[in-house]
Formats: sequence, structure tokens, C-alpha cells
Amino acid sequence: MKIAKILVSLLLAFFAAISTLAARDEDSFAPVEQAARQRSRSAVTWQREQKAREQTVAEVRRLLRAPLTPNAAAQIALLNNRGLQSTFEEIGLAQADLIEARTFPNPELNVSARFPDKPPSGTDVEWSIAQNFLNILMIPLKAKVAKDQLLAAQFRVSDAITRLVAETKSAIYQLKAAEEILARLKVEQAAQATSLDLIQKLHEAGNITDLQLLQQQGEYSQSRLQIAQTEADIRERREKLNRLMGLWGTDTDWKVEPKLPDVPRTDFSIGGLETLAITQRYDLAASKAELESALRALGLEKAFRWIGALDFGIDSERDTDSQTITGPTLRLELPIFNQGQARVARGEAALRRAYDKFEQEAVDIRSEVRELRDKLISSRDIAEFYRDALIPVRTQTRDQMQLQYNAMTVGPIELFTARQQEIAAERGYVAAKQEYWVTRSELERTVGGSLTRPLQISSKNPVSNRN
Repeated sequence: MKIAKILVSLLLAFFAAISTLAARDEDSFAPVEQAARQRSRSAVTWQREQKAREQTVAEVRRLLRAPLTPNAAAQIALLNNRGLQSTFEEIGLAQADLIEARTFPNPELNVSARFPDKPPSGTDVEWSIAQNFLNILMIPLKAKVAKDQLLAAQFRVSDAITRLVAETKSAIYQLKAAEEILARLKVEQAAQATSLDLIQKLHEAGNITDLQLLQQQGEYSQSRLQIAQTEADIRERREKLNRLMGLWGTDTDWKVEPKLPDVPRTDFSIGGLETLAITQRYDLAASKAELESALRALGLEKAFRWIGALDFGIDSERDTDSQTITGPTLRLELPIFNQGQARVARGEAALRRAYDKFEQEAVDIRSEVRELRDKLISSRDIAEFYRDALIPVRTQTRDQMQLQYNAMTVGPIELFTARQQEIAAERGYVAAKQEYWVTRSELERTVGGSLTRPLQISSKNPVSNRN
């Protein structure tokens, strides 16, 4: 009896020590923070405490005091978007699954007592303690599967960060373009109002036909309609940014930097973007991690398909005559009918699905990169055409028309038409700049957050070189 108690105590102490080591806590969010700093040059925090939330609110309000740049808006979104914070919990859930996979199962203790109905017999007491050794043997493989799932969760979270940054930057560029176009529309409307006033006076004097007056009135009404539509568009884009940045109340009274930046005359090389995307895309890396997890899970099922249960333990019984009988116990499930066929078939199907998903994502990513690369080149060419060719011609035409108007060789309608064409060309350039910068933001997201340099990161953090 004493030997059995000592053996049980040693087994329990051993399992408790191993389980404590297996369930050690790890900072599974640190690789995501590091990857975000490398790719977006922005900070992300997992706000698991109220103090962290308060610090975030203070930082957001500090950033809102200055006119927002695309980078500042993206930083606010990364800190304050509650949907992103909920995505971070995927890492917490996957980390919990990893701890569970590494933790030893508890032993099972059974105790029974049977009381005699006649003296002088004593109470019959029986107890047993058993440990499921099959689950213990499966711990290394289960932990590897759970670790792959944690890695996939880190990749998915990092991909959500990249997408939020790109979406916020695109929204800022669209808002700035709308505000710049509104300013030009108002200039155009003021010119049309002056033109209409003069045309009406000339019409009253009999120098302008009814048709010419109606044309100018139609142009003026059209400009008012465009202003109203653009103002509605600005309000809509501001609300989209409020949602992306998680703002409400007085925090929505922010401003953006005026004017879109011009299209750069020299730009990054567009060669090798497909390879860069395959190297850097987080969602593709997540699919690769899920593929590896499915492969390990299938190996686990095949390795233990013949063993349904494997329990070892100790059983002790004190009989009614005070005699104690102690010995080992074994419970083994015989694989006569169920030999794990369904589990293996399910694992094979999951592996094929993961492989097909990975292959399709790689094809889609390459196609998306080519599409956006061509769109970026086209939008840049169009913007350069507006800037270097059309706007200078429209400006020179307006200057020449002004000289001829001063010399009274052309009428006011021709002069105002030249001014309208110049303003329309400037609006076209703003629209082309918006298309360029929005496309560039989308291309940055498509290649994984960096257009200029590949990041080689090991499997320990959420960017790996997975070709």
C-alpha cells in the first residue's frame, strides 16, 4: 500500500511539472507588432487592459489635432479601430488552443465503498487512478498542429492590418481629391456667375441670342449641381474615414492636409512585383500555415488510427477481511470495427482543400498584381499628360483668348469657355492624381505592404519567405 501511494505521488508530481512547463505563456502578439512596424511603419497595440485603452485614446486625440496625412490616418485606424481589436482576439484563441494542446491530461481517480449488512465484516473499499497515455503520446504532434494554427492566426491578423492601412490611405486620398475638386468647382462657378451676369446684360442689349443665354444658364446650373454632388461625396467619404478610424462625437471634427501630392516624376521599379507579393503576402502565408497544419493533422490521425484508448493506472482494493490487493491496470480499445477510416478520410479531404486554396490564392495574387501594376502605369501616364501637356495648352489658350478679348477680337463667351476648359483640365488632373495614389495604396496592399524591399522573415514571425 505504501509503495502504491509513493508511486502515485511521484506520477502526479511528474505530470504536474511537465504540464506547467507545457502551458507556459508566450507573447504571441509581439511578432505581429514587429511586422506592422516594418511594413506600415506604424504602431499597433492589443488593448487587453483599460490602461492601454486610455493611452490609445490620448494618442489618437493628439494625432487629430494636426491636419491628417495618409500615414497619420492609418496610424489612428490601427490604434482605434475596434474591429481590428476584435481580430486580435484570434491570436488569443489560437494561443489558448496551443496551451491546451501542450497541457497534460488530468489523471482519473475512481473510489468506491461497499458496506456489509452483517458484522463483523469491515467496509470494502476500492480505489483506482489511471492516466490516458494515448493523449500524452499525442501531445508533441498536437502541439505542432496548434502552433501552425497560431502562426496562421498571426498571418491573418497581419493581413487585416495591411488591408486596414491601405483602405484608410485610399480613403484619405479620395477625400483630399474631392475637396480639391470642390475648390476648383467653386472657382469655375464664380467664373460662370460672372459670365452669366455679363451675358444677360448683353442679351438685354440685343447683342446675345436666346440660345447663347440658355447655354450659359445651363452651364451655370450644371456647375451648381456638380458642387452639390461633390459636397455630398465629401460628407460620405468623411464618414467612411470616421468608421475606419473608429471616431465619433467631437473627435470627428478633424481636417485633412489640403491638396493631393503631385505624381512623382521618378518612381519605384515595377519589376519583380509578383515575386515580391508571393514573398510578402500575409494571407498567402496564412494559407501555407493552414496547409502545413492540415498535413500534420493527417499524420497524427494516421499515426494513431489503430489506438482508440490507452490507459495505465493502479487499482487497489481493501477487502472486508482487511486484506489489501494492489496492482496495475490497463485499458486498451481493440480496433476491430472502427479503425479510424473516417478520421483519415476527413484529414485527407482537409489537406486537399488547403492545398487547392493555397494554389488558387497564389494565382489570384499574381493576377491582381499585374492588374494593379498596369492600372498604376496607366493612371501615372494620364496624370503626366494632364500636367505636362493638356494643362499648359489650356493655360496658354486662356492667356491668348484674354489678349484677344482685350483687343475686342473675340467675345466674352469665347473667353469664359477657355477659362472653363482650363479649370476642367485642372479637375481632370486632380482625378488622375487620385487614381494614381489610390491605385498605389491598393498595390502596396497587394504586394504585402512594401513596394520597394522584400522582407525575409522566419517562421517565428508573421512574414515568411513562402514561394
